[in-house]
Amino acid sequence: MIIVSSCLAGVKCRYDGNDNLVAEIKELVLSGKAIALCPEELGGLSTPRTPCEIVKEDNQLKVMTKDRVDCTAQFLLGAEKVAEIAKILDSKQAILKANSPSCGCGMIYDGSFTGKKIKGKGLTAELLSKQGIEIKNETNMN
Repeated sequence: MIIVSSCLAGVKCRYDGNDNLVAEIKELVLSGKAIALCPEELGGLSTPRTPCEIVKEDNQLKVMTKDRVDCTAQFLLGAEKVAEIAKILDSKQAILKANSPSCGCGMIYDGSFTGKKIKGKGLTAELLSKQGIEIKNETNMN
């Protein structure tokens, strides 16, 4: 079973209430080969919600909104829930939303809310990687 970001399967769960539909990923879910999960919603965040980015503060990585509200706990809880589901399903692969503070792998936004990207992983991508799950995104899934 492949773990996929819900927004890539067409679920309107992005921070702005929209989706990032990729037809091929939706088809994986509909055919029973993948399960769509949104770590941010699983962590208790609403949709829509204020955009978040990973920032370094006091020598710690935190997930903060543009308004400086700390959402780290919700992002961690969502990551843990996705990791638990992946373990139950014995998942070996995930296709996650590029650049996201939850799902980004390789590049994420730099915490300045200016659109600048840096090397890094979102919290869910990091945790799944530690479980040995191969992480891809919608730009390199094939």
